[in-house]
Amino acid sequence: MRRTISSNYNHKLRPAERASGGRTVYDATTHSIRVAVEPNYLDDQSSPEDDYYVWSYRVVIENQSGSTVKLHHRHWRITDAAGKTQEVHGEGVVGEQPVLNPGERFEYTSGAPLQTPSGIMAGIYQMSTDDGTMLDVTIPAFSLDSPFGRRTIN
Repeated sequence: MRRTISSNYNHKLRPAERASGGRTVYDATTHSIRVAVEPNYLDDQSSPEDDYYVWSYRVVIENQSGSTVKLHHRHWRITDAAGKTQEVHGEGVVGEQPVLNPGERFEYTSGAPLQTPSGIMAGIYQMSTDDGTMLDVTIPAFSLDSPFGRRTIN
């Protein structure tokens, strides 16, 4: 019998830590699976005069559990500064469905374009353990910021 264990899924940004080089890293741990995301604005691929802004994001998935896990599906929610949300569903990540033994990690880089100078992304990875238990693993909400976004201090 397959069970699915869910996690909370929302767009709240949690405090991020600074990586070496001053970049911001967002992370969440669900079911002992740590997901860390480091976004990076790509000035050379963006065209602000055409309302086209591009970011890369590096994701590290680390299996801190005692079971082998496999990533099956991804579900992203991408919201731009105007409040327009798009959802992206798909199998695996970057053409792979990685299997992680306890203590192993998988890293990949992908990208996202927006029509506004800032936005936010968050999501869920659907994974399974070696006994068939399905897990919803949180991809932490992270901010897509460009030098062209208006900043407001509350």
